Amino acid sequence: MQMRSADMMREAADREACRALIAQGSRSFHAASRLLPAAVAEPALALYAFCRTADDAVDEAEPGQVEAAVESVRRRLDRIYAGQADGDPVDRAFTRVVERFALPRALPDALVDGFAWDALGRDYETIGELRAYAARVAGSVGAMMTVLMGARAGPVIARAADLGVAMQLTNIARDVGADARLGRLYLPKAWMREAGLDPEVWRAAPRHDAALGHVVRRLLDEADRLYVRSHAGIGQLPIGCRTGVRAAHLLYAEIGREVARRGYNGVDGRAVVGRQRKLALLARAILTGQRIMPGLRDEPLAETRFLVAAVEAGPAPRPQPGRSFGERAVWTADLVMRLELNDRRPRSVSGGASLGQA
Repeated sequence: MQMRSADMMREAADREACRALIAQGSRSFHAASRLLPAAVAEPALALYAFCRTADDAVDEAEPGQVEAAVESVRRRLDRIYAGQADGDPVDRAFTRVVERFALPRALPDALVDGFAWDALGRDYETIGELRAYAARVAGSVGAMMTVLMGARAGPVIARAADLGVAMQLTNIARDVGADARLGRLYLPKAWMREAGLDPEVWRAAPRHDAALGHVVRRLLDEADRLYVRSHAGIGQLPIGCRTGVRAAHLLYAEIGREVARRGYNGVDGRAVVGRQRKLALLARAILTGQRIMPGLRDEPLAETRFLVAAVEAGPAPRPQPGRSFGERAVWTADLVMRLELNDRRPRSVSGGASLGQA
């Protein structure tokens, strides 16, 4: 009994460490997690805390040390998947998540690949290559979150990956200027050349014009196509999870529309969604999050098929309970206030879109 009590205290301390890290470093996710059932929100905090610390470890590596930093994160995953992560509260908490939900190793491995691509400054020639990047840094997170929600069917994972990729493409469109000023270019270089832009010349002196606007519009059109595809998966999630995911779906799609209202200009300012519009979208999420939409059986993107296959090959986790409609309505109001505060804080760029930014 004494050992059990000590273990429970240690687990509680580990959860609190994850919560504190996310509350400070990923405020949008911390707020959005309040729309999720407690049985999902708690392990999701551990997942995001691991993702955050792994991202920082790779992104902050000195030049020439990126490969070593990536290998260090891989060793952390080795210990986590062996049940031997004893030294760090985040890794201990994530170990429990891996064991409880039978989380396939291929999913966090894909995310680490994406971190490495960012740190190494990889560019993307085609939209397919960019989708492959987005599949790793965002589609993998969508797949992991869906597993935590207790949904493992291949079509549902495919739609979750669609949503993650769409969000990443939206972030790239919104932050194209900020990223370029850090020396990072995520737009498909082939599209830039087709529009009459030299990618390297533009990266050295980023500016908005009609040619760039055309490229950004193409990117947002691709994101919109994936938002439409992803909606079919939301109705297949546990009832208590649908409102939170639908809210993220609507809020990110609205960011893309705000970029469009600015003439597809992601260089001269950062598009944000105003508080009143967020209120309307979150109310819409509550009202429409339960709908069953067609398109669930659409084939996964070629770039995300490996994520779907990894989940389909694993065992199902235990079912998770949900929250009531009334509880979600209260947390919706709290989410609006937190997202409003987040928009007033300065942004730090880490790759195309840092974890937790909305």
